[in-house]
Amino acid sequence: MNEVEFNIRLYLTGVMKSWTDRINNTDELTPQRFILNAMTELFESLSDDDLELIRLRYMERMTLSEVSSRYSITERTVRNHTNPTVKQVKEIIKKATEQAQHAHEDD
Repeated sequence: MNEVEFNIRLYLTGVMKSWTDRINNTDELTPQRFILNAMTELFESLSDDDLELIRLRYMERMTLSEVSSRYSITERTVRNHTNPTVKQVKEIIKKATEQAQHAHEDD
């Protein structure tokens, strides 16, 4: 399981919020809180259909072919609806990592 899949699964199962609250239950913008907030904003902006495609791909671990067959759409359509979200999750993780590195350098 790669980092993106791991974070999507953590978010969609509610584990990310639970862990983030345990790490720091203040409103301080830790890297974990940054990821949680950014992913909440991202996932709340998705249509129900796009969210379902993400759930099938990352929670049910269905292949592009399986998802496209289920909904009678092309694999390209599945990719077009899931790849932008995956790209944004990668960017969120990258920003949080950079934030953590800068904070560590400042210590």
